[in-house]
Amino acid sequence: MIKVAIAEDDYRVAGIHEKFLLTIDGIEIVGKALNGKETLSLLEENEVDLLLLDIYMPDILGTELLRKIRQKFPQVDVIMITAATNKHMVETALKNGVYDYIIKPLKLERFKEGIENYRRKQNLLNGAEELGQDTIDQFLGNRKTVKSTEVKGLPKGIDPLTLQKVRQIVNQTGLTAEETGEKLGASRTTARRYLEYLTSIGEVIAELEYGIVGRPERKYYGKTP
Repeated sequence: MIKVAIAEDDYRVAGIHEKFLLTIDGIEIVGKALNGKETLSLLEENEVDLLLLDIYMPDILGTELLRKIRQKFPQVDVIMITAATNKHMVETALKNGVYDYIIKPLKLERFKEGIENYRRKQNLLNGAEELGQDTIDQFLGNRKTVKSTEVKGLPKGIDPLTLQKVRQIVNQTGLTAEETGEKLGASRTTARRYLEYLTSIGEVIAELEYGIVGRPERKYYGKTP
């Protein structure tokens, strides 16, 4: 689960953010803040992975608040969601390491894209002690590392970066869709979609196994190299 906090001075807009987040699997909303002081308290009192931050706060500019967050909570990632399009503000936000910058009025499609991109990139890092060049390039947004022929040939709903992560997770010991989803940071339904795709192209073997209560369970095995 990705733990998300919302820092937005307009409670109605914060409600829209919350509503949009509830449409995305694997997200836990830990709290909302209406100003800079509340935001810092929220981060102090809760475990937060991702903060959705506005620039125009009543007590401090979001760009100034971002500097404080970087000093006190360097582990927290930030996505700016704001009406601010001033070049200086955008540059300041980017130089202080925001993960994404989304301009209001907010559109659901762009919002979900930003959250999904964040989750995919975090999945690339999870469980890896060392990262190869391909993984680093993908994390930094160099999509050239994904073969264009594969991207064009993928069915709808199959993302190449997530697909690569599933390939790394599945192994010869066998995993269920639920176990794969836990490692992937996604729902069982999402994991099953990728596993079934890999099965259909012959990269993964699926077998039915019976548990203690006799209920069949589908397990997926990576092929031995």
